[in-house]
Amino acid sequence: MINYQWYPGHMTKAKRMMQENLPLIDLIIELVDARIPLSSRNPDIDTLGRNKARLILMNKSDLADSRANAAWEEYFTNQGYYVLPLNSKNGTGMKSVQAKVREACREKIERDRMRGIKNRPVRAMVVGIPNVGKSTFINSFSGRACTKTGNKPGVTKGKQWIHVNNELELLDTPGILWPKFEDQEVGLRLAMIGSINDEILSMEDLAFSTIAFLQNRYPDHLQERYQIEPDGMETLEVLDSICRKRGCLKRGQEPDYTRVSGMILDDFRTGKLGKITLELPAQKQ
Repeated sequence: MINYQWYPGHMTKAKRMMQENLPLIDLIIELVDARIPLSSRNPDIDTLGRNKARLILMNKSDLADSRANAAWEEYFTNQGYYVLPLNSKNGTGMKSVQAKVREACREKIERDRMRGIKNRPVRAMVVGIPNVGKSTFINSFSGRACTKTGNKPGVTKGKQWIHVNNELELLDTPGILWPKFEDQEVGLRLAMIGSINDEILSMEDLAFSTIAFLQNRYPDHLQERYQIEPDGMETLEVLDSICRKRGCLKRGQEPDYTRVSGMILDDFRTGKLGKITLELPAQKQ
């Protein structure tokens, strides 16, 4: 098993900043990637967010298997979280966020009302791992470009308060991972969706693992996208077939694994390979 790990120094600083701002916070809005809802949850967030209202937004739900989305929504609800699947890029689910915030902070809002405090907005900290779409969510939700966005991890570097409306203020935070992945399957899934810097990874090994997973769980997606018959093939044979179908060849008609690996990972990450979920709740596996 390849060792997947990425914890640059700025993440320690970001975690400290989050701890310092917790006394100001009423609600923690945690974005997870709907393709890996559990693996994209930083375990440190549960420690930081103890005694705070919690809302989990399953972002990029359009890229995930819809049946799996429903299973994960049920799972998190049973764990006591408020949860909402959404696609912050095209706005699907965004109109329901404000109502979910009110629901999650009902006690706080009622407490303010009893004390005669009016018009004090809910203050929410937006957290999540790198490349899960926090900045895209904030820009979409607030209706303006408040934060930088990018399709690689580490774009947001510092904190930023955003006034959404009279009911809600958001604190944007940098994406943080945790110092050590105890389960390397978690690290692999994070690498597959692009939450670990590609520059420190072997893209060929990552593409190989992605194809192996798809052969097991979504062989029809491979067949449809690349016009191949993956049944009965070894993973390397599948890669070779894709190379030939897509013209990813070197001189002498040798497969160009570097080129095909980048293409496969891009196809997976952008949804061109179809709606795919990499993990299911334990009882649904």
